[in-house]
Amino acid sequence: VQLQASGGGLVQAGGSLRLSCAASGFTFDDYNIAWFRQAPGKEREFVAITWSGGRTFNGESVKGRFTISRDDAKNTIYLQMNSLKPEDTAVYYCAAGRYVYSNTDSSQYNYWGQGTQVTVSS
Repeated sequence: VQLQASGGGLVQAGGSLRLSCAASGFTFDDYNIAWFRQAPGKEREFVAITWSGGRTFNGESVKGRFTISRDDAKNTIYLQMNSLKPEDTAVYYCAAGRYVYSNTDSSQYNYWGQGTQVTVSS
């Protein structure tokens, strides 16, 4: 099983980035896939989730700015991040869970990617 996150980088405040997470080794379209992030010295934070049926949900801190999507044909999910702020700086992780009853609970996800760094300068 592998989740490969990519697309991070350095961007100025107000800019955009698109993260990708390519999955392999499990039945992708049966899984709920989420993005989490972790800033230095802070707890891991839920960002957004795309449920196996296609419905999506964003965390409060990114609503209206980030969009999560999935392409089941490519076993890939995306996180389009617009209007980035310095407080969005973190390592972003994708995670897959077969049964997720509380999307913010990281323990409910079976598989995790290695993370990709996003840095937003002011």
